[in-house]
Amino acid sequence: MTWSTGLLGFAAGLLISVVTAPVGVSGAVFLLPVQVSVLGVPSPAVAPTNLLYNVVAGPGALLRHHRTGSLRGPLTRLLIAGTVPGVVLGAVIRVFAVPGPRIFRLLIAALLLPLGLWLLLRTLRPAPARTPRPPSPRATTALALTVGVAGGVYGIGGGSLLGPVLVGRGAPVAVVAPAALAATFVTSVVGAATYALLSLAATGDVSPDWFLGLSCGAGGLLGGHLGARLQPRLPETALRLLLATLATAIGALYAAQFLT
Repeated sequence: MTWSTGLLGFAAGLLISVVTAPVGVSGAVFLLPVQVSVLGVPSPAVAPTNLLYNVVAGPGALLRHHRTGSLRGPLTRLLIAGTVPGVVLGAVIRVFAVPGPRIFRLLIAALLLPLGLWLLLRTLRPAPARTPRPPSPRATTALALTVGVAGGVYGIGGGSLLGPVLVGRGAPVAVVAPAALAATFVTSVVGAATYALLSLAATGDVSPDWFLGLSCGAGGLLGGHLGARLQPRLPETALRLLLATLATAIGALYAAQFLT
């Protein structure tokens, strides 16, 4: 990797995280196709590289949320309890089973595209009926476990999946965003460590691209802090629209990649 590639990674991490951090998305799900298609990170090294990005970038937004006390809610503990064991299982699956990326793209598109459009419609035209209840603690942890497995396999943070589901079920964005970012950070630390251990027993590109992961993460560190500072200044409706737009864009992106 050259310094120009590192600067490109820094800029990508910065721009993505500024937009995604206010709604609890680390940006790794957007960074994944950039690393593969633009920066040329080989598979499966792209997964631990993305996790390394989350580890470096995460404290930027989390420090801001910690100062405001928004990390102390029970949702943070529920998400971490589910995503941590999930990411270990996902990393093992990725290294030894090596599932193909096409099925993952199809699943992400099938989940996020209709979910984003539904959340967009619900925000622009609220239903007159009662507000939907957030999922139960057991259902929340089960959802986090599933997302943790996906995060371990493909190196995504999980906030892009957790956020739209929880907000769509009635949880406020201001509550979901800090918890999703905290779960993403802890999960990424565990996932990156798991990949480091598995690289001792596996062949191929299992270790992360350290230079690129640190470069992207440095941009995400700055961008995440800026994005977290923007969140309290944005109304709930704007945050929901932003989350719905991101979910729809991710779903459309992966659908296009699946079809090509």
